[in-house]
Amino acid sequence: MKEQGVSIRTETGVLGLEKHGDGTVELLLEGGSHGRYDAVLYATGRMPNSGRLGLEQAGVKLGSNGAIEVDGYSATSVPSIHAIGDVTARPQLTPVATRDGVLLAATLFGDVPRVVDHMYVPSAVFSNPEVATVGLTEDQARAQYGSIDVFRTSFKALRHSLSGRNEITLMKLVVTRGSRRVVGAHMVGRDAAEVMQGIAIAVKAGVTKDQFDETIGIYPTAAEEFVTMRESVLSPD
Repeated sequence: MKEQGVSIRTETGVLGLEKHGDGTVELLLEGGSHGRYDAVLYATGRMPNSGRLGLEQAGVKLGSNGAIEVDGYSATSVPSIHAIGDVTARPQLTPVATRDGVLLAATLFGDVPRVVDHMYVPSAVFSNPEVATVGLTEDQARAQYGSIDVFRTSFKALRHSLSGRNEITLMKLVVTRGSRRVVGAHMVGRDAAEVMQGIAIAVKAGVTKDQFDETIGIYPTAAEEFVTMRESVLSPD
């Protein structure tokens, strides 16, 4: 993205945006640094809009950021009140809220108690190139499982040998060293979200790295790289 002319700033305090007569936008930052750009995307995140619902008066417990605290059955601290969606501290994704609603309906009206599980929720950023992920990062996996293996590859897609674009695709698998279970999969590149949706099914089902290795790839595709990575990029403990 940087090679395409996109300036990326993380963990930056934005003081203001000012549009000039020539159409450019000036970005005013903490510390006095600034710049002029054709367009600015300011990703601020979201806070649960729970402030005027009277929840505290009803006895519903809220988190520090205003999110409604719920248990695995979407019940709040008041047994008769339930909450799903972005007003909770769960992943702020439409499919997550939809699934949680289905499970809550089954619990309350279908007499089939269903616990919500957000362990392996896939997600994507539809940037150019796309970013898609499911499961744990390296740091999260190391904290949870201790010793891990990481399999990673980066390459220039075959199509770009003709297009001349210098765009690199990145793929990574995070694997527990003992059970060889794949607990994280990550990809940056074209169609990453489409590829990751299928990978997410396998990761959710408990797929192992050996099963990845035994799977035949589709040539020529980028996705086949997920089943051809053989050497861990980490040294043995």
